[in-house]
Amino acid sequence: MPASAAPAPNAPKLVIAIAIDQFSADLFAEYRSQFTGGFARLASGGVFPAGYQSHAATETCPGHSTILTGMRPAHTGIIANTWFDQSVARAGKAVYCAEDETRTAAVPGDYVASVAHLKVPTLGERVKAAWPTSRNVAVSGKDRAALMMGGHRIDEVYWWKGKGFVTLEGATPTPPVIEQNAAITAVLASGAPGLDLPESCAAHDHAITAGAVTVGTGRFALEPGNGNGFRVSPRLDRAVLELATRLVDADKLGRGPTPDVLAISLSATDYIGHGYGTQGAEMCIQLHQIDAALGSFFAGLDARGIDYGVVLTADHGGFDLPERQREQAAPQAQRADAALLPKALSERVGAGLGLDPAGLFLAEGPSGDVWVRTNLTADQKAAAIAAARADLLARPQVAAVFSAAELAATPMPGGSPETWTLIQRARASYYAPVSGDFVTLLKRGVMAMPVPAPGYVATHGSPWDYDRRVPMLFWRKGMTPFEQASPVETVDIAPSLAAWIGLKLPADTFDGRCLDLDAGPGTTCGAGQ
Repeated sequence: MPASAAPAPNAPKLVIAIAIDQFSADLFAEYRSQFTGGFARLASGGVFPAGYQSHAATETCPGHSTILTGMRPAHTGIIANTWFDQSVARAGKAVYCAEDETRTAAVPGDYVASVAHLKVPTLGERVKAAWPTSRNVAVSGKDRAALMMGGHRIDEVYWWKGKGFVTLEGATPTPPVIEQNAAITAVLASGAPGLDLPESCAAHDHAITAGAVTVGTGRFALEPGNGNGFRVSPRLDRAVLELATRLVDADKLGRGPTPDVLAISLSATDYIGHGYGTQGAEMCIQLHQIDAALGSFFAGLDARGIDYGVVLTADHGGFDLPERQREQAAPQAQRADAALLPKALSERVGAGLGLDPAGLFLAEGPSGDVWVRTNLTADQKAAAIAAARADLLARPQVAAVFSAAELAATPMPGGSPETWTLIQRARASYYAPVSGDFVTLLKRGVMAMPVPAPGYVATHGSPWDYDRRVPMLFWRKGMTPFEQASPVETVDIAPSLAAWIGLKLPADTFDGRCLDLDAGPGTTCGAGQ
């Protein structure tokens, strides 16, 4: 698009994309009637309650990579939070999705945060390419979220680390970040009492034991100096939104001649989901708190007179801890057998084939991508994959095992995502240069976490709809409210926002399609969108 082409005459001056980490469609439906703040406002716009992160690897990095690129992980190159590259020049072969593994961090044991692995541009980058006066800004509780939504060409990007917000190596924090960190330091110095339990949360206030951990009745009391306690609480999301407001003011977002893009990812729902599950008092408090924080954020934008449009979605859904699920009419919920872990699989297959079991298979856990040790001959590798497949498929918790060759031969899926087969879901996550030699998918209701631990009792990452299905909410002042129950995808967000502001792009730019947000005889999807 030539730089001289103007935005649509009625384009919002500020496009805000909000991702709530682990905010499933199930949670939105469960709490929707209780929302009175920001969620209630968004629910008065264009509501798509059945949005899909349609791929199988329902993790934070892949999910965020779809939202503002309009591309599935097979094209963004972000197949997981972590993958294995046995060619990297370091002892540990795990590669984090938001690092530059070719650089050495200033602090030993740390990594250099980077968006280098993202293979396609974000909406903010495309907007800046068309209109250089536009600003592209991102802020989050996680580096991988901010970087995957912001992209390579970004004006400012910040995320939480330790006890405050940081930015890319070599970049200097601006006054808004310094001010926000000072406010956080003051809270951490004094600590804070627990948060009130809303009356509607009483039914969730029930203790449940998972292994050696008991959860369900937490209130998020903050001990002085406890940065982790601040992070795993609603306070983190409020701080992210406060920083976003400071950046709106300092960067004059929404006040320039062309639209600006502000990406916000709120991470506490995910931290709380992992640490406490999705059905306890902790999650109930969190959702009421984030509803209020979003309400305050939007009210602040209103008071500033900014013409803004918003989309809110999630990077993936979530599944409550099996111990509580079994108390609530889901007797099939269970934890993955430790025999599915890569070390145990390596020992069994290695013994059967006469191969050294040490590092025979590399993987993050009992499900997802698996890499075979690279020093095997072609025949040994084929035998190892075949033996692993037979071993895994004989186990009652495994739904499917697909080789890289099978995934590569599978056409990229299309059509309604709730009808996709397992191999189609896995295909949408497959990117040949970094994906594993095979992928293991567990059966519905099997959590890929054999043993719960403090701070980590539940997880996501499955190919099932409780992890794939997320809300997609669009709002702008004056838009006609509507609700569309038919399934859509998060890759539809970027083309829809591009059309909203009049950014015309070639038809094959996105994996997704433009969603008409007009709710009348007109359309927000112009020709070429």
